[in-house]
Amino acid sequence: MGRNPWFETVAEAQRRAEKRLPSTVYGALVAGSERGHTIDDNIGAFAELGFAPRVVGHHAERDLSTTVMGVETALPVVISPTGVQAVHPDGEVAVARAAANRGVIMGLSSFAGKPVEEVAEANPDTFFQLYWSGTRDTMVQRMDRARAAGAKGLIVTLDWSFSNGRDWGSPAIPEKVDLKTMVRFAPDVLTRPGWLWKFARSGRIPDLTAPNLKPSDGGPAPTFFGAYYEWMQTTPPTWDDVKWLREEWGGPFLLKGVSRVDDAKRAVDAGVTALSVSNHGGNNLDTTPATIRILPSIVEAVGDDVEVLLDGGVRRGGDVAKALALGARAVLIGRAYLWGLAANGQAGVENVLDILRGGLDSAVLGLGRASVHELSPDDLVVPPGFTRTLGAGPGVS
Repeated sequence: MGRNPWFETVAEAQRRAEKRLPSTVYGALVAGSERGHTIDDNIGAFAELGFAPRVVGHHAERDLSTTVMGVETALPVVISPTGVQAVHPDGEVAVARAAANRGVIMGLSSFAGKPVEEVAEANPDTFFQLYWSGTRDTMVQRMDRARAAGAKGLIVTLDWSFSNGRDWGSPAIPEKVDLKTMVRFAPDVLTRPGWLWKFARSGRIPDLTAPNLKPSDGGPAPTFFGAYYEWMQTTPPTWDDVKWLREEWGGPFLLKGVSRVDDAKRAVDAGVTALSVSNHGGNNLDTTPATIRILPSIVEAVGDDVEVLLDGGVRRGGDVAKALALGARAVLIGRAYLWGLAANGQAGVENVLDILRGGLDSAVLGLGRASVHELSPDDLVVPPGFTRTLGAGPGVS
């Protein structure tokens, strides 16, 4: 009899993912750059925050639902867009189905391995993610395609400078999968027969192309590295460019990557609907503070002008509760659901969402709240010196 496919924590999902994925695939998913300080702080900072539970007056029913940019969600958790994967043959479509089954919004990367049309069909509540990459005409074409597919919101990611070099080593990622590549990676892949069998049974091999970046003239979709090269060759955007993107999209617009108060205020001026406090999951500039430390200063700076989300380090439902108590509307999760996808496909992603729901519900119950919207700093123990404020002028730490 095989092991129970259900797992009780995201940490267990990650352990199973490491056992089931080829080391090159697993290594590509592990977050962090340089010494990995930021990813460690993203996760560890949540543990520094404590809860202040109530002993009487608990509510028999708790409401965990909310809205993000006007879209209803059963849980204040959004699937964060992640790039080309070789985790599971169904990829983002499996994630979208899992999110739909749990009433959660799907974020789809423009670098994803599945086309937006298939993903939006699997989950109508899909937000499409875009980088500032290519010409304006190219970006308009990509937005038009996402809109036509039914995407309900746009996520623009600007917190990626692609810091490279990890003290523990970076995996070798091929440009494309061909016979030569398969021979080279065979020793690694053959040690993971379960992963290999899933792809073999699907009749597909891992595809490292980005179909959502396929040119409108009918040319082939670029590989991940081709897409990365285009991004590298594009002049970085200005705030006027952000405003142009927002106007060109014309609908709900989330700016991902804010960590400074001055940037948050400029985002409000640019007319964004929401912003995400993010350091790209620790994959950007190492030694950037954990996002949960920065969150309160951003919330205070923008007030009710825009919705504030948080991503980075969320592994438990309690983490979600802490982020909401400090002012976040919702959180985005990335690696947590990728571990679930690797461990057990669509059911594994649903398992992760159920873990987060259970942990959040326990926190709301124990804190004596009836709704996630009632969570506040009064529900937390925040140690002295925990928070960080960036970009608010000299003398502010």
